[in-house]
Amino acid sequence: MTVTSLVSTALAEAWALVAPVDCAGCGAHDRALCPSCVAGLQSRLMRATLEVDGSSLPLVAALPYAGVARRALLALKHEGRTELARPLAQVLLAAVTAAWHGSGAELLVPVPGSRAAAARRGFGPVALITRRAGLAVTHALRPVSAGPEQKALRLEQRLATDAGRWRASSRVSGRRVLLVDDVVTSGATLRAATRALRAAGAEVAGCAAMAAAVRRWGESSIHWEFFAVDDERHGDNEPVEDYREGKEA
Repeated sequence: MTVTSLVSTALAEAWALVAPVDCAGCGAHDRALCPSCVAGLQSRLMRATLEVDGSSLPLVAALPYAGVARRALLALKHEGRTELARPLAQVLLAAVTAAWHGSGAELLVPVPGSRAAAARRGFGPVALITRRAGLAVTHALRPVSAGPEQKALRLEQRLATDAGRWRASSRVSGRRVLLVDDVVTSGATLRAATRALRAAGAEVAGCAAMAAAVRRWGESSIHWEFFAVDDERHGDNEPVEDYREGKEA
């Protein structure tokens, strides 16, 4: 164990005496994330493509949205566990690094949540995580109206509310951008963000996300596959469906 890790552990334990917490991943006492759950956030890069108005948008996610990743993100969002933004930042950074490489992107644009969610939490999860990751982002998207949160809508409702959901800043005109989000589910959010950015004159190079909710069937399914950073051979990698059928991350 290094001196740095010893100091970090000591500080975490001292803080737990002042403000006791439970591990967001497994419920163990006195650590925001226990060592075992931190290991559970080790990135396992995934990629896919999303069709947006006849073009293919490359997607990269660091992990399946399950297990520790899901529980930690939900604790951040719904319990105000902002201390979890730092370990989650390393997960998102892995996806951004992989997606940025070779994309030709000039700007990193975070996808904002709804106004209602931001008002309730007092912070934006994606903005907080990118800040903890040390990423320089351009806040070029803003909600046009205070509509319902996406998680409360059925798929057909999500698709119906795509049009005009956001407005993009003119600062992105003529620029090539990479979108960044916390979780990719049906792709409806990314389609809406891509359309808004294109309407403002931007070229969207792709999207990086911390996690992807893998759905094998139906209109909302996106075919994800695991890949290594140095593997350029699309199609020769392990399908994410195999992982979901019994393999442990």
